[in-house]
Amino acid sequence: MRVAHVITRMIIGGAQENTLYNCLDLIRDFGDDVLLITGPSEGPEGNLLEQAHAQGLPVQTLPNLRRNIHPWTDWKGYHEVKQAIRDFQPDVVHTHSAKAGMLGRRGAMALKVPAVIHTVHGAPFHPYQSSVARRFFIACERYASSQCHQLVSVADAMTDLLVEAKVAPREKFLTVYSGMEVEPFLESGMLREAARAELGIRPDDVVIGKIARLFHLKGHEYVIEAARDVVAQCPQAKFLFVGDGILRDKYEESIREAGLTDHFILVGLVPPKEIPKYISAMDVLVHSSLREGLARALPQALLSGKPAVSFDIDGAREVVSTMETGFLIPPDNVPQLKSALVQLCSDPELREKLGKEGQRRCSQVFPHQVMTRRLREIYTEVLLRNGHEIA
Repeated sequence: MRVAHVITRMIIGGAQENTLYNCLDLIRDFGDDVLLITGPSEGPEGNLLEQAHAQGLPVQTLPNLRRNIHPWTDWKGYHEVKQAIRDFQPDVVHTHSAKAGMLGRRGAMALKVPAVIHTVHGAPFHPYQSSVARRFFIACERYASSQCHQLVSVADAMTDLLVEAKVAPREKFLTVYSGMEVEPFLESGMLREAARAELGIRPDDVVIGKIARLFHLKGHEYVIEAARDVVAQCPQAKFLFVGDGILRDKYEESIREAGLTDHFILVGLVPPKEIPKYISAMDVLVHSSLREGLARALPQALLSGKPAVSFDIDGAREVVSTMETGFLIPPDNVPQLKSALVQLCSDPELREKLGKEGQRRCSQVFPHQVMTRRLREIYTEVLLRNGHEIA
């Protein structure tokens, strides 16, 4: 089977890791011919292209496949994507992200590719946009959904959101959870002592961690706001931010103004392979983003045996259950965020109980091999449905 994956950029992020694992698994486990088509991976978030090249994944970088909307660039980007697909002659085109999803799907259908699949990692429209922008992105997604044979959501919540917006009928969607390498997280406990020593964390400190780009709508400001009261009630609390981005200076200033510098550690951007080490240093994961398909940090923390406190957005409720694997609280609700963090800081037995249950649940669902096997089944189903012979 020849499979082309198309994604706007290979920064360090959940959709990108998902795509990289899928590509590599198809080559290694199924012997497929795979091409990753992407745009320039620039910015403070880092990129995964070095990892892709190091593992022998064929990659074609297109200069005009870019995230920001620009009619001339997008027109050139469309023709670049279409030419790359034409040259590769795939059986399957699998697109990711809004821009690559739009251009890749349209180009693949124009070329009559037998199976065109799109994964919804997160909707490009959300309540925090202007109404004009929201209507525009919904209209774009409605059109793009007509330009593929199958839509795949990384969480049931994504399907619900797009069906409600009338992007496509429910029967066009399937859910496949975003896969990852689970063993490093299951075994991360052995890294804990060294990781905490490296970070200057004392044995009795309770570490509340957040893994996300320092970017708009990721919700770091809610954690900083809650931290003042959490520290007042639990002086042993420390906050660990993993990730970098354009809002770093702003958040560091907020932390200084709150008098919390001694209680925060910002480690910046780290390679994906080091995430288990930093989770091992944590006792609780907090996820305060306002929009996200299903943040990889949630199952990663639960796989590591750490309870999660999350805003009830998008797919979070599919892994976080209050008093089962952590606490699920309303978005933008700082008082409930404080309460949940204080409760977990104060009760090590509860932390252990919730973390163990989360580990049990996630260990069967999130291996990347499970994801790729299901996706390849979907490719086969679509190809057969469209009368295409599979070599």
